[in-house]
Amino acid sequence: MAAGIWCKIWVLVAVVSWFGAKEIEGEKMKLVYQWSQLGGSSSVSGGAAGIMFDTANAANNRGEQFNAYGNLPMAVTHHKGFLYVTIPRRRPGIPATLNVIDMARNPSVNNPVLEAYPDLLSNTMHLDYSADPKRIISVYRTQVDRCDRLWFVDTGYLEYPGTARREVQRPALWIIDLSSLRKVQRFDIPKEMVEFGYGIPNVEVDVDPNDCQRAYAYIPDYEWQRLYVYGLGEQRMWQFQHNYFSFEPRYGDFNIAGQRFIWRDGIFSVAVGPPVSVGSSEKTVYLHAMASVSEIAVSNRVLQNETLALRGNDAYASAFRHLGSRGPNTQCTSHAYDARTGVLFYAEVNRNSIGCWNTAREFSPDNHGIVHLDNEEMIYPADLKIDVNGEIWVISNRLPIWIYSQLNVTDVNYRIWRQTASRAIAGTTCSS
Repeated sequence: MAAGIWCKIWVLVAVVSWFGAKEIEGEKMKLVYQWSQLGGSSSVSGGAAGIMFDTANAANNRGEQFNAYGNLPMAVTHHKGFLYVTIPRRRPGIPATLNVIDMARNPSVNNPVLEAYPDLLSNTMHLDYSADPKRIISVYRTQVDRCDRLWFVDTGYLEYPGTARREVQRPALWIIDLSSLRKVQRFDIPKEMVEFGYGIPNVEVDVDPNDCQRAYAYIPDYEWQRLYVYGLGEQRMWQFQHNYFSFEPRYGDFNIAGQRFIWRDGIFSVAVGPPVSVGSSEKTVYLHAMASVSEIAVSNRVLQNETLALRGNDAYASAFRHLGSRGPNTQCTSHAYDARTGVLFYAEVNRNSIGCWNTAREFSPDNHGIVHLDNEEMIYPADLKIDVNGEIWVISNRLPIWIYSQLNVTDVNYRIWRQTASRAIAGTTCSS
């Protein structure tokens, strides 16, 4: 007993000395929902526990059986009491890639019910895998803007193992008006920009505060190391290429939950930050590669300039600024900016934590803090979003274990967390 206590004390001292006591004093993230598996271990004939799908009809009407283990939730976005949860099609047997949880109807922390969004038919593939602009094939992450619109990219690609993988249709940007359940736009990403869409993990939306029609989507592509920009008013898309969009070879080594592997993912996440000056419409946009500990900054006016993009890298290369390093083991999936606190939050996968940086301060490892760290329950924070109320939402899913080993299906594997940004940074180096 005494040995166990001293062991825990030693671990705590080690954590404090490594990260700094002031950096873990914030109010930790609160658990909202959790699952061992989506669908549980019960029979799926006629339905799966925890998922409102008619799995007797199979995931895509091709005779597939519901595959609980293959349904790995990847992202979460909160809007007015609803959580939009994605399940990319990386295995057969996934009924819906885009789902919603009605929080009012799911008060328990365990096994909340996912419903296909906007409906099951929209998530259902044709028998012959034919393309259909009314169907959604595979979605990684979503974003809701201040105008109550849900934005996401359908990669159009089945990332099934082996020879079963295939492109069903062109990758496309979707915009859905959540107040009316009406599709605002579906825009195919031009083939001259990208051949396949499986490298598109995220979307960030930049909306004029006075004009909902003046909106831009920033879409990173880690595979082809490009940044696509879609103008809603222009109804066109253009792209940027830059050396900063590449992965950093020194930081391609990952060690998560006992799984060691190498990833070479390039530009992965984009976050719209603060105005460059008080009252200005010009904002700083932050971006980074996945296999990297660096952060890059650029003006949104640069990204929104289609003419500049068409002139090529020589015309805009100097506009992208390398801010510096966040510090060791800070490889990150999604990051998001909170306007109330002026803090940028990071989902740091290599140390199972949520990091932070106050954008009013110099970009250096000393000015980066940690608001939550948990090597048991927050293994691989796959996505982080901040809603209009300043609440951080995080989903963790143990993805490296799922890929390279085997999840224990009796353990809790998937969790959704929340915390107000101001409470999260209290007492940390990121507070004002």
